[in-house]
Amino acid sequence: MQPADSVLEDPESLPTGSPFTPRSVVLMVLTVAALALVINQLFNLRAFGVVLMDGRYLNVLATIFLAATFLIFDFRGHRFMRTSPLDWLLAALSLGAGAYIAATALDNLNEGWEFAAPQTAQWVAFLFAALVLEATRRAGGLVLAVIVTFVAFYPSFAGYVPAPFSGFQSTLSQTFAYHVYSSESIFGIPMKAFGGVVIGFIIFGAVLQHTGGGSFFNDLALGLVGRYRGGAAKVSIFGSGFMGSMSGSVISNVLTTGSVSIPAMKRTGFSAQTAAATEACASTGGVLMPPVMGATAFVMASFLAIPYAEVVMAAVIPSALFYFALFAQIDAYAARRGLRGLERAEVPRLRDTLRTGWPYVLVFGLLIFMMVVLRQETAAPFYSVALLLVINQISPKTRIGFRKFCDILLGIGSSLAELTAVILGVGLIVGSFSATGLAGTLVNELLFIAGDNVFVLLVMGAATAFIFGMGMTATACYIFLAIVLAPALEAGGLNQTAVHLFILYWGMVSYITPPVALGAYAAATIAETSPMRAGFESMRLGSIIYLVPFLFVLNPALIGSAPVIEVAIAVICAFIGVSMISMGLQGYVTFFGTLAGRGELPLRIMLTLGGFFIAMPAMPFAGVGFGVTAILGMALAALPILAARQRGHAVATVEAAE
Repeated sequence: MQPADSVLEDPESLPTGSPFTPRSVVLMVLTVAALALVINQLFNLRAFGVVLMDGRYLNVLATIFLAATFLIFDFRGHRFMRTSPLDWLLAALSLGAGAYIAATALDNLNEGWEFAAPQTAQWVAFLFAALVLEATRRAGGLVLAVIVTFVAFYPSFAGYVPAPFSGFQSTLSQTFAYHVYSSESIFGIPMKAFGGVVIGFIIFGAVLQHTGGGSFFNDLALGLVGRYRGGAAKVSIFGSGFMGSMSGSVISNVLTTGSVSIPAMKRTGFSAQTAAATEACASTGGVLMPPVMGATAFVMASFLAIPYAEVVMAAVIPSALFYFALFAQIDAYAARRGLRGLERAEVPRLRDTLRTGWPYVLVFGLLIFMMVVLRQETAAPFYSVALLLVINQISPKTRIGFRKFCDILLGIGSSLAELTAVILGVGLIVGSFSATGLAGTLVNELLFIAGDNVFVLLVMGAATAFIFGMGMTATACYIFLAIVLAPALEAGGLNQTAVHLFILYWGMVSYITPPVALGAYAAATIAETSPMRAGFESMRLGSIIYLVPFLFVLNPALIGSAPVIEVAIAVICAFIGVSMISMGLQGYVTFFGTLAGRGELPLRIMLTLGGFFIAMPAMPFAGVGFGVTAILGMALAALPILAARQRGHAVATVEAAE
């Protein structure tokens, strides 16, 4: 089963038929109750005089969506299948156990139940933790559930594990009381981020998609680049980037936008594996692209204790580098093969698209203004949703009817329940590391192995992130590595924000890298090609994703953490460098010509290496400064560029003679 990393609902997975089945009615009631609770709490409305303390608020919110998880996912983890009596029983137990935890929250706070819970509270803790583990299995997949279960029990046998993995040991009852009643585990940082900021953006994304936002962004991409060479692939890059940023899901993004973009790419001359790889890379990059970046960026802001807007600003340049490199590769691929863009009839007029889609531009403008300028990231998505719904209801063509409104509610509820189940499960990992003190031990061991070599530490970190990324969702992987790996990298003297972005990027690499490559495999199904071929082609097209994290973690200027002049120089060098790497990988130098012919392979290697040295402003781990790498890079790239120019002139002369 694939990890469920989506925070937006695929419309095809919603229940069909009447929205008034018992399950659908219960889900809508739970969703409305949760949304009312969230709005009342975040905006301090004091409706009916109710204002919950933070711990009780998170207890109630988690309980609602934990119960909803068992009504959405069946025992095999399939969404919206037949609901069994067992599912209803588990949902009822979730509500009962959660109600007890919420009702006794003040007693817990005053008496310190995380260390000395009464007997009844201990049994409720066992029950609630078991429900969380089962919900994690259903929503997040078996691999994630096995990891979470093992780590959740870890404090109960940590004293028997050999160093460096040994830690403080607790009894089984102490372990699970700590998981449920402390503010460091199930209801720790991940759930706090979800209840504070994440939930508003998930609602925003769901409403945007159900009101036609996806179609608008696809038409906008078609109007911008559809008619240029390789236009179908460039549309995929733009469209999937827009949608991925909203949804935060690689798989659902591939399945929704890819169903349109992949056939269009194949029809205009792209091979099946290249079409699949382009969509997989574009969808993967969307999760890393501001302004929304899925749910993970909000959790990151909570870990770093900084405003979400600062995370967004730090992610802008790395994301732009990734998409620029992907765009450059597609352009070089199309130029070398003489591929053309889409026909005029297939491309909507940009003017018409903007005229009909202006509400989405206005809403996004409000969202970004409130996040970046007003620094109100918690309120921003709610005001944006309100504006979108008001505008949407004005026109009879876009007005939402009752059935559509029910579909939106079910979509929001499903998305929030899925993410809650995963976050609660990952919270158990956070709690185990906190209870045993293992995080500090692992940090010391990693630093000892790497010695004083920062680059070795980064390579170890990248490998660790890649391995865990294969079995976890983006959010789960990030949270785990933020606890285990980030402190070691920070202790090595690296910029804190750059370190957290580094592990986020490397956690996403597995989506386009065999043997897992879930994004590429999903796209290969649509493209009707070999999953492994699509995976390796994804590695080539998305190759810059392996380099960009090293660029910005070794040079924080690429996340804007430096004087303006230094940032400008670093950005210029990085863009020039990644463009050369992209052209070297495809064997075509834009504006000059092809490298095809005698000695092509050495020329491509030289151009790729030259781009690497120019993009890497300095190599502090090797004692090499900026000037040396820049000169070396330009020297390596000069010959391939001259060769491409000569061969381009020769081709043009032959074509003119014919």
